[in-house]
Amino acid sequence: MIAALYARGAKTSLIPTVIIAAVLAMYTTLITALYDPDASAALDAMMKTMPGLFDAFGMGDDTTTLMGFLLNYLYGFLYVLFPLVLILLLVHRLVIRPIDRGSMAYLLASPHRRGAVVGTLAAVMLTMLAALMVFLTVLEFGTAAVLFPDEQLGIGLLRVNAGLSALWLCMAGLSLLSACAFRDAAPALWAGGGFVIVEFVAQMVAQAGDRFKDIRYATFLTLFDRYGLADGDGTAIWQAVALAVVGVASLAAAMTAFVRRDLEV
Repeated sequence: MIAALYARGAKTSLIPTVIIAAVLAMYTTLITALYDPDASAALDAMMKTMPGLFDAFGMGDDTTTLMGFLLNYLYGFLYVLFPLVLILLLVHRLVIRPIDRGSMAYLLASPHRRGAVVGTLAAVMLTMLAALMVFLTVLEFGTAAVLFPDEQLGIGLLRVNAGLSALWLCMAGLSLLSACAFRDAAPALWAGGGFVIVEFVAQMVAQAGDRFKDIRYATFLTLFDRYGLADGDGTAIWQAVALAVVGVASLAAAMTAFVRRDLEV
């Protein structure tokens, strides 16, 4: 860890993180406030008129409880897409842009090891994602406690958020790996990020109907089983562990690629 580089990276990453956090806070508060068992019944009736559309966005499941309502309308789409956007922004700001502009070469000319440099930048990104997760978790519990004191979210939501953190880690690792492995800026950003986006679209197609349901086996996003995690299902927990393992392995591969990469210094 390089303290000065960490502080600079955190300052660079703060604005996009705050913006994404603000957007998700708005959606979280709004969707939580919309929860009403009677309104949920009306939403369920509307889902039946357009099942494919709701299913594609991961919003076609149970809405009769507050927990089910949040899992349905937040975790199937919003809590995956917006953090992915944040990851791509952070990877671009922390790694791709400095390499493309040549400022990374000056940094690598300093006495610091390459491993310490890329490790510090990875730590900045993971810190921002962890801060976002803590913020959203506190907001969910706080909003639910104020608006619906009789509804209990409990440890089930904590398990879901732990699994979601594993998914974010996996997406971050893949995005950082492409940033460190490719020399040109465009493939560095979109090889990993584009792969995750393709996987996201594939999951939407798989959820849209039975005709393409087998596509879900081709996307790692299927490993995030929010309903299984909420119920404490062992398979869902192991799937989340697998996502975390892939994320850690991708981060390690990204650091190795950065250390071995031929950069002009």
